[in-house]
Amino acid sequence: MKCHFQSFFGVTLVSAAIFFTKMLFWEPNNIKNQVSFKASRQSANLTDGVYTYHLDLSQFQSEFPHLQSYECSLNLTPRGQLEDKSGQPLLILAIKSHPASGDRREALRRTWAREGVVGGYRVRPIFLMGQGGTLGHMELVKVESREFGDILQWDFNEGHHNLSLKERCFLEWLHHHVPWVAFIFKGDDDEYVNPAAVVQYITEHGSSPLTLHGNLWRHPSVMRSTKYRISKTLYPFHRYPSFLSGGGFLFPGASVKILYEASKTIPVFPLDDVYFGFLALAGNLTYRHDARFHVYGLRYDACKYRQALVVHGIGPERLVTVWNGVQEARCKI
Repeated sequence: MKCHFQSFFGVTLVSAAIFFTKMLFWEPNNIKNQVSFKASRQSANLTDGVYTYHLDLSQFQSEFPHLQSYECSLNLTPRGQLEDKSGQPLLILAIKSHPASGDRREALRRTWAREGVVGGYRVRPIFLMGQGGTLGHMELVKVESREFGDILQWDFNEGHHNLSLKERCFLEWLHHHVPWVAFIFKGDDDEYVNPAAVVQYITEHGSSPLTLHGNLWRHPSVMRSTKYRISKTLYPFHRYPSFLSGGGFLFPGASVKILYEASKTIPVFPLDDVYFGFLALAGNLTYRHDARFHVYGLRYDACKYRQALVVHGIGPERLVTVWNGVQEARCKI
């Protein structure tokens, strides 16, 4: 197959396609993109074999210029060595947070966001955030960083659309600073995560280096209202490419370079999970859907939570109670 990129400045770009030939570890829930390609920071067309999507960079620059021009500038970085000579693979728990959500981070550090070894994997939590809240919140973040060394903070302001910058800048940081990472779990600070179940899942389903895992939205409709509103001028199509819910998903370290290279060529979409979906499509990555990524919540049952990978929508006080209950529960295997 041959793919062509065309600039809306009247210049035909070099006809090129970067295809990734690979042996896929096929499972019933694998979803494979049929075709994908990348442009050179111009307008681009992408297709997944079902729909074709056009991203006009000039329109993105008009509506969301800061998303396209921002250079990832760090305020705080994690402390300590992420590299380990023991030979144990590294699993990063990357948690999107806000400077004002110190109570959530405290609860997570008391429960599942703790550094240690789980099932042969070195687990390292890292909180991802921008600037926001009050001056006091920002000072407390600095205190947390000195005490725990688990914060990665950029100098952009927190905001709904700026969540996409966390995706782009985190990929850049991973690519340059932690290229040896084995897997990354990406989630929010208002959820329960079971690191032991995540490691077990990786053991069972993580053999493909180019497959992303989570709760898959298959070609969802574009919303024209609410905070998820996208204008027709920016994106005139009715459907998005399939993507994983941002409430919690897993991707292999081997895919980071591919996603990072795509992020240098694809316009930054103002919805973070949709943006990540476009990057995956441009990189010709595949998906595996699994219902144990409970991104819409789950009625509490300690034994069901023990099997869950993630349960979204749990406040800090409730999280501590749930975590303790799961640890103490006796469940039939």
